[in-house]
Amino acid sequence: MDPGKPGLRVLLAVGALAVAVAGFFVWRSQPTPEPLPPPTPISSSTPSPTAKVTVHVAGKIRKPGVYLLPAGARVADAVTVAGGVARGASTGSLNLARRLIDGEQIVVGTPAGPAAPGSAVSDPAATVLDLNSATTEQLEQLPGVGEVLAARITEFRDSHGGFTSVEQLREVSGIGPRKFDEIKPKVRV
Repeated sequence: MDPGKPGLRVLLAVGALAVAVAGFFVWRSQPTPEPLPPPTPISSSTPSPTAKVTVHVAGKIRKPGVYLLPAGARVADAVTVAGGVARGASTGSLNLARRLIDGEQIVVGTPAGPAAPGSAVSDPAATVLDLNSATTEQLEQLPGVGEVLAARITEFRDSHGGFTSVEQLREVSGIGPRKFDEIKPKVRV
């Protein structure tokens, strides 16, 4: 079957048209790039405005009690909320500019000296932390504990339902005998 010269020209024209149409559809089916939305921050170093800390204000204060304050509040804020210092009392042993830690006790008007676990002292590094309630940032203040090790401690606490004894710290990856001996007097359960 020979289509002849005119038939061959028609077939070539139809073939060229088919190739052009197919090329057009292949070109149109390519994805078009779209800009990505800006990344959202994973966490912020500043506390959220809805976060709260609970503190116990005691001692020579007008209205001692337990108070709920915004995260980032200072010792001075807790003293103010509790009605201020009672007549004749002094805040000399307190660092009024220190940020509050959730669950701590602030004792007003007592001389500086050995404090009960969890009570406010001038040096935050001297505070004894509760392993089951301390934040990652608080754990980073322990000797030899950085950001990664503090995260491992909180991860261990969350995956095991909390610490039942201080000795369980030895089970946390990265805490050897020497580091455990440094941390042990600074923590409690």
